[in-house]
Order: sequence, then C-alpha cells, then structure tokens
Amino acid sequence: MAVESHDKKLDDLLKMVEEGKAQLPDFQRSWVWDDTKICKLIESITSGFPMGAAMFLANGGEHIRFKYRKFEGVYSTKEVAPEWLVLDGQQRLTTLYQVLKSKNATNTRLETNRDITIKRYYYLDIRKCLNPEVDRLEAIVSVSEKKQRTTDIGRTVTLDLSTREKEFENLMFPLNITFSHNDTEDWHYDMEDYYKNDKEYRNLFRDFSQQILRPILEYNMPVIQLDKDTPKEAVCQIFENVNTGGVPLTVFELVTATFAADGHELRKDWEIIRNMFAQKVNGELLKEITGANFLAAMTLLVSYYKRVVSGDDERVAVTCKKRDILKFELQDYLKYHDALVKGFCDAADFLVHQGIFRSRDLPYSSQLIPLAAIFAYDNESKRMLHLGCNQSLLSRWYWCGVMGELYGGANEARFATDIIGIFRWMEGGEMPETVYRSSIQPTRLLTMQTRNSAAYKGIMALILQDSPLDFMTGHRMDIASYIDEDADIHHIFPQTYCERKNLPRIKWNSVINKTPIYASSNRSIGGHAPSIYIGTMANKGLMQVQIQEAIESHKINYAHLVSDDFNAYFIDRAKQLLDRIEIATGKSVSGRDSEETIREFGGSLG
Repeated sequence: MAVESHDKKLDDLLKMVEEGKAQLPDFQRSWVWDDTKICKLIESITSGFPMGAAMFLANGGEHIRFKYRKFEGVYSTKEVAPEWLVLDGQQRLTTLYQVLKSKNATNTRLETNRDITIKRYYYLDIRKCLNPEVDRLEAIVSVSEKKQRTTDIGRTVTLDLSTREKEFENLMFPLNITFSHNDTEDWHYDMEDYYKNDKEYRNLFRDFSQQILRPILEYNMPVIQLDKDTPKEAVCQIFENVNTGGVPLTVFELVTATFAADGHELRKDWEIIRNMFAQKVNGELLKEITGANFLAAMTLLVSYYKRVVSGDDERVAVTCKKRDILKFELQDYLKYHDALVKGFCDAADFLVHQGIFRSRDLPYSSQLIPLAAIFAYDNESKRMLHLGCNQSLLSRWYWCGVMGELYGGANEARFATDIIGIFRWMEGGEMPETVYRSSIQPTRLLTMQTRNSAAYKGIMALILQDSPLDFMTGHRMDIASYIDEDADIHHIFPQTYCERKNLPRIKWNSVINKTPIYASSNRSIGGHAPSIYIGTMANKGLMQVQIQEAIESHKINYAHLVSDDFNAYFIDRAKQLLDRIEIATGKSVSGRDSEETIREFGGSLG
C-alpha cells in the first residue's frame, strides 16, 4: 500500500468532482451541513485558512470493488468511472462545489432545525470584505432560493438579489461564478456599465478581485492519495479514524458497497431479514442483531464449513475477524443465506427455552453469533443437535459462557474456538474452552446489584426457565404472560422494608433478593414485610398451598419468608441459586464453605 500527499488547487479538485473523476464510494452516507457551518467554511476559504486534508483512494484496484456515485449537486447525465474515490472530505467538497461551482441553489439546513432541508445561494458583500474592521463572517450573505431575505414569514423583503442589477445595487458578488473566468468577467463588465464606469466602483471591484477572489482561485487543499493496492480492512480503519463527524463506518457498509458492485443490494436484503425476525413470536430477542453481526456469523459459518470440507484443521482457519469479513464473497453469502437466517431463528427458540424472553434480558447479544452459526451448520449437515443429549451439551456451553462472564469485550477468537469445540464435544471429544474455563465464586452473587451484569440476567433467566408462578395470581410465567403482564425483576424483601430495618444494602439489593414477577403483583407487594404481602396473596383468593407453591417456585424458602427471617431466607436462597447454577453449567461452584463465603454471608453455602 502506497500513500502520497499532494497540494491540489481547489479549482482542480472541484473540476474532478464536476467531471466525475472524483466520486464517492457507495458506503458514504449523504448528509447535509447546516447554513451556519457552510458560512464558516466560506470564511475559511476566503481568508486563506486551512480546512484540513482530503483523502482519496485510487479506483479500480484488484482487491477493492466498490459501487460509486456522484457528489450531490452534480447533475451530469454522462456516466463515467471515477479515477478516485473520496474517503475523507465529502462534506467539504460537496459544499464547496455547490457554493462555488453549481448554478443551482445549495442544499442545506437551518442550524436551529436540521430536520428541514432548505436551499440557499451565497454571496460576498464586497464592501464588508474589503473593510478590515469587519469580521469576514459578517461579509458572507446567504439568501433563499428566490435570492431574497425576508421577515414576517416571507411578507417583507429585506434584501433582494433576484436580478443582476440588484446584485450590483447591493454590491453582492455571487459565489457560484467564482471559478468561471467568463462569468466573473461578464459580471464585472456589467457592473461597470451599471455604475457607468465610475472610477470608485471600478477600483472597488479591482481591490475585491485581488484581495478576495484571487486567494480563492489560488487556494490549495492537501490531498492524501491511497493507491489501488490498499487492503479493504485498511480502508475501513482509515475511514473510522477520519470520520469523526459522521456515522462510523462498519464492515457492513463496506461489504454492502462491495456486493453492490456485483449487483446485490445487501442493505435491502438485511431489511427483509430484520422484518422476518420481527414477525416471529420470539423475534424481539433478535432486534439487537445488526447487519455486521449477521455478516460475522456468516463468515464464521462459511469458514467452519471450509475447514470441515478440507479436512485440514491446521491450515484452514475458522474466523470472523474484520479482515476476514471484508474478504467475504457474494457467492458464499448467497449459498448460506437461508441457512443462517434459520440459524438465528433457531437460536432465538433456544434462548426462549433457556428462560430468556426479551432482548433487554439477554445476557450477551454477542453470544447469538456463534449460536446462530452452530444451528445453521447443524441444520445443513450433521443434525446432531436433534439428539437430546447434545441439546444438553449446548445448554451447558451457553450457561458456562453466561455465568463465567466470558463474552464481554472482543470475542472473535472465542466464537471460532467455540464452534469448533461444540461439535468436537458432541462427537465425544474434550469439552470446549468456554466450558472448562467457566467459574463463579459464591461472593459474586453479592456484587450483582443491577441488570448490567450478564450473570445477573442469567440467574433471572434460570428462575424463569423453571416456569415459576407469579406471586399474586399464581399464574405460570411463560413467554406470553411475561410480556403481556409487563413482568420485571423486583425485590423479594421490599427495598422500603429493608431500609426501615437497616438491613445491609449489599445483601438486600443483590440478585439473591430479586426475582421476576408481574408488574401488578409488585404494586400489590409495595413496601410491606413478606408476612403482610403473603396475607394479601390469600386475600386475592389463593389457598395456602398455592401461595407456598408460588413462593417456592422462585427458589425461596416459604417458612423463612412468612416469618420475615431475612438472614435465614438470604442464606437459603443463595444456596438454591448456586445449586441452580451448578445444574445449568454442569460444574461445581467452589468455595461455598470457604472462610470468605462464611464471613460475607454470615454462614456456609455448602
């Protein structure tokens, strides 16, 4: 990859834009500067201030094929292949082309209301430009598409530049003729005729031309040029580094542009997939999945397929790193598209069976990437997951990742080792790395205070997986009732009660003292002691045996709750939660009767 830097005349750059020699890669998103920002850019140009470098990528490289499009405001019907694609400088060059070159009004927005697009022409106030006491920004005039300024909702015209004579009268130079020598010359001669060759006005324009127009004509802009051998991942990284004012470029945008060059509209395809997910009963679980996530799962799936087909475990890498996603080929995408869509749907079904019903309750959305790839591969080939024992292994892997909190941060390497490890495990091999590395300390339960923790969400899901009963209604909490009744996580010993009794916050606000119940049930509980709200449950028509069943379905000792014995209840529930974690992960929790555990909990959890 070779990088060169040159100073180029602004006039030459705008000619390249106009002629289509410089165009935009399709991943560049259109957005418009507001009027104030445009005026400030004009201020910089007319004052000779630097405005930063532009970055161009040579088009036509063997490794990079992007769909391209013309700059906004360039209306030539002639289709030409660009010599350069602009990675950085889009907004500055778009703005300057429309302001200084185009005969059409500039598309912009008001600074105070950026939702509405307006059209503006820009002028320089000749007298103000030449007055050293006047700030240059004050000399820049923006007028409507009708070339007027108005007040009273358009009823009163305060400045009218709608004819050339009125431009002369107000001594306003139209910026969109700046780089046209003939137009500027005609404007100058017509102005002299308008003022009947008055020496004052002739000298005025001469000074304006020398002091203001000439520096614009001679203005240079630094341009960094990347050659055709620049790898796609470098383009992505460069764009992310320079595009601080816009929308960050993702691998999805780059792959979209690459596929577009082959006639496939990836963005439209992804919208169809998202709509398909949304229509599923459990589709809410998939709403956080992005196009980039889908491509990562696809790359993982395809690379695993190629590894299996080749039979070469050493030379064929399983991967979904950015650089590998960017090398992804359209033919592979089309081949495995349907399988992966089904893989994500199967993954959502799997999560529901794990007690996870909503996206906000999902411990790690990233874990869906290998999970979807696993289901996709299995459906297309071995169908090993249709064996009950293998479903159990998959569940163990999933819960080891959650309870071991192993899926935070960058996970591309873990995705690869997990899909390899899962199928090897199902064939009688060693357990995956995520399973044998997973561990949890009993005292971790005390530090799970909010739903920000993946393990916290995991424990709530394990309670829901066992189909608990709502406290007040006694109804089974399945996915339909959980969502319909707006269920959420609430304190078992209510916060108000705990604060009144001066119980330690680290205990009563931990996951040990929380459980999922209906919103209406939580309102009935209020801040009352458990013994009191248990009485309320009876008043709602539940029999004592039903009340006990409902409470115990949440891993709670009924006798401790009805007697308001917080300490005994707390120790017992911690034990029950650890027991449930051990069942889910298939691994023992060490340190249940350690000195630290006894000190922090006030008793052994063994």
